Amino acid sequence: MKKRIFWIEKINKAWEKRSIIWLSGVRRVGKTFLSKSLPDVQYFDCELPRVRMMLEDAEGFLRPLRGHTIILDEIHRLQNPSELLKIAADHYPEVRILATGSSTLGASAKFKDTLTGRKESLWRTPMLAQDLVDFGQTDLTKRLLFGGLPPFHLSATVPERDFQDWVDGYWAKDIQELFHLERRYAFQRFFELLMAQSGGIFEATRFTSPCEVSRTTISNYLSALEATYVIHLVRPFSTSKAAEIVSSPKVYGFDTGFVCYYRGWRELRREDMGLLWEHYVLNEIQGRLQIRNILYWRDKRGHEIDFVFAGRGRPPVAIECKWSAAEFDSGNLKRFREHYPEGASLVVAADVEKSFIRHYKEMEVTFVNLAGLIDLLRSGLPTA
Repeated sequence: MKKRIFWIEKINKAWEKRSIIWLSGVRRVGKTFLSKSLPDVQYFDCELPRVRMMLEDAEGFLRPLRGHTIILDEIHRLQNPSELLKIAADHYPEVRILATGSSTLGASAKFKDTLTGRKESLWRTPMLAQDLVDFGQTDLTKRLLFGGLPPFHLSATVPERDFQDWVDGYWAKDIQELFHLERRYAFQRFFELLMAQSGGIFEATRFTSPCEVSRTTISNYLSALEATYVIHLVRPFSTSKAAEIVSSPKVYGFDTGFVCYYRGWRELRREDMGLLWEHYVLNEIQGRLQIRNILYWRDKRGHEIDFVFAGRGRPPVAIECKWSAAEFDSGNLKRFREHYPEGASLVVAADVEKSFIRHYKEMEVTFVNLAGLIDLLRSGLPTA
């Protein structure tokens, strides 16, 4: 069995802090595979009726498991999952629990308590660079085209039928059970349009006509997609300057494979790589740093910075994503630094082997590869 080095280390470090870990992520991202790869665990599949019956008596279930490590897979299938986890955290801390689900804890009405202070959360994203190494599948172009769900990525050919099967299962098992939304056609049409336009600025009114629903319904759909990690809203960075975009978020699909599928891309051209690389960089930041509050910047003249990190009390770090370092044009960064002169300016490119610095008049720009970017951000958001 392949070992997921990064994720196993994350889980073990989380267990050093709390006895309960909430492991979330989209369907088929590898939560069950990861859980079963942990040593000396007892696995319980909460989709099975006999397991759900066993867990109805929480104390009777937990008492003989003191000193053991257990997996509660798809725990949101239980009638009151938060009660079980609360009892475990408060009265049976000797039982280490990894509970998995396909959404944030607050997304389901079944979770009457989000267990604040009682759990550590871990978000399992689509395959990271380290995962590709673990699987011996380091072809980045294949990762971008096939996507980062392990069964999809490991296919010999683009698994076109699997993409639609995934959407059907997502509607039936996640959206219906967690949110009880109606109008399957409208929801799936909205999903398809978002994937095809992934990376663009979101305007709800553009979707009401093709989906034949109200703006309120579109907002509800968007909230459900975000709560289940299927889309990511990247909101604008702004200090309310008149020339800046201050309200419209960008929407990114969760996986490059789905973006390619709904754009009709069966092979990738050079001009496709920049958009997909931007998605891949976002996924790496989210997975490695376990954060979702990433921003972008755009002014009303169309100048744009792909991603901005703005820690409280720290100058903003600007990140531009380029498939090749040679494609970088300093114009957008120069305009951004006219508004925000302090802070690091970074370009993350797929063809950079070793970090280097270039100067564009008075502006210093650091070129990094993906690993270098993560190291810099993890070290505390550097300033130039």
